[in-house]
This record gives sequence, structure tokens and C-alpha cells, in this order.
Amino acid sequence: MCRLQWERPSAACEEKPPRQALAVLSGAVEILGEQTAGAYLYGSAMLGGLRPNSDIDLLLLIRGELSAPAREKLTRLLLRESGPVGCAEKRPLEVTVVQQKDLTPWRFPPVCAYLYGEWLRQEIEAGRLPQPFHSPDLAILLWQARGHSLTLLGEPAETLIPPIGSGEVRRALRHSLPELRGNLQGDERNVLLTLARMWFTLETGDICPKDAAAAWALPKLPQPLAPLLETAGLAYLGQAEDSWEAAQEEAAALADFMAQRLAELLRQDSEP
Repeated sequence: MCRLQWERPSAACEEKPPRQALAVLSGAVEILGEQTAGAYLYGSAMLGGLRPNSDIDLLLLIRGELSAPAREKLTRLLLRESGPVGCAEKRPLEVTVVQQKDLTPWRFPPVCAYLYGEWLRQEIEAGRLPQPFHSPDLAILLWQARGHSLTLLGEPAETLIPPIGSGEVRRALRHSLPELRGNLQGDERNVLLTLARMWFTLETGDICPKDAAAAWALPKLPQPLAPLLETAGLAYLGQAEDSWEAAQEEAAALADFMAQRLAELLRQDSEP
């Protein structure tokens, strides 16, 4: 049977894996057995630590196919272990399952065999289990896991995940930008901070926490728009309240400015 493990992360990360992560991994190994090739904690826990509204991000790499019975059992496990946004005692989970055979040879967009997130709970509880789909965003996730993840089981991520070049990351960001911009209303803080982090990645070739991306972007913004992103970053840290009902036009202007900057950077890929 596979043995769970973890190595001590850097001071910027959680001191140890969250209890929920280990509970989910234990349950997943019971369901998948020797199919479980690797398990990795990534996301906020590895980029400065979990924030008040952070979810717990887990990537599972498996051998072979994810069977229908395993898919159903894994979904029941995650419905039980995952909590609502903002609940520190039982955080929301985002769990991605990737089949190793879908990584080599590398094809874009890669195939996500399974994705669980709290935003999917309602349709999952209505009987629609997560199914495989082609996901440009998965290229970014895999790139992030290779560079900023904690191995909970198996070989390090960079051993099992093929290199994801900067061109593939930029390609994925290009695919993701229109949908992200279109989801602004009702998810203002997350969309604005994600746009800032995408901007940071395109400019630096690295990834950072959302609040750090906001701080990085502030000096690059027109002065009237900067306070809104600063507030979003502080709210992400739990240090401020953000209300968006009275700031819809300003939020749209900020999102448009960052999206335009991103589009300009992405257009450089096709220029001679």
C-alpha cells in the first residue's frame, strides 16, 4: 500500500499539511489504492499560507483510468470533507485528478480527469458527477505544482509532471482571460486579484500569493484605480471589508485596465 509522506516546507508555507488534506488523501488512497501515483498540496498553502477565504488545493496523479465507481466514491468523500468558503475549521476543497497517460505525450489543452470544487456542489448534489474535460487552466496548475507544491505521496511533482514551458503557460492564460473577465460581477475580489496575479506571472515568469500580486501591481495602475485593488488585497488577508455593490463601475474599469495590459503582453507572442 502507498505510504503517506510530507517534507517540511519553507517558512512561507504552512508548517504542516492541513488536517483536511491528509484526511482526503487517506480516503483517496483507500479508494484508488495503487493507482495513486502522486499527491501534492499546492496553491495558497504553499504561497504564503492559507488566508481567511482560501481553499485547500490538492492534485492527485493516478495510473490508468479513473473508474466510474471510484469517481462516485471520491465525490462522496469530498462532499463530506469540504466546507463552505470562509469556514476556517472546515475549508473548501479543490481537488484535481489527472491521469498520467494524459500527460505524455503532452497535448494542449490537457485533460482533467476529475475536478471537485465547492462552486460545483449544487450540481454534484443534483447527481452530475465531475467528468473528464479539456482544461487550458490545468496547464497553469501543473506548472504551479511543479514549482510550488508539497509532496504528500509518491515522487516529487517535477518527476511525474512533464516540463510546462512558458509558452504553454501564456497560451493557457490567453484562453482563460476572456472567461475570467466575464465573471467579474459577483466575484469581484477574486477576479481582480487573479488578474493581478496573471499580470505578475506574464511579467516575471513566476507565481505569487494574490495579495503580493496586488501589491506588485499597485504602482503600475492609474492612481484612481489603485485603492480598489489595495482594498481587495487587504480583504483577501482578512484585514479589511470589501463591498462591491457601490463600486461596480470602478471594478469594471480596473478589470478592463488589467485585462487590456494582459492582452497587450500576450499579443507579443505573435509579433515577429
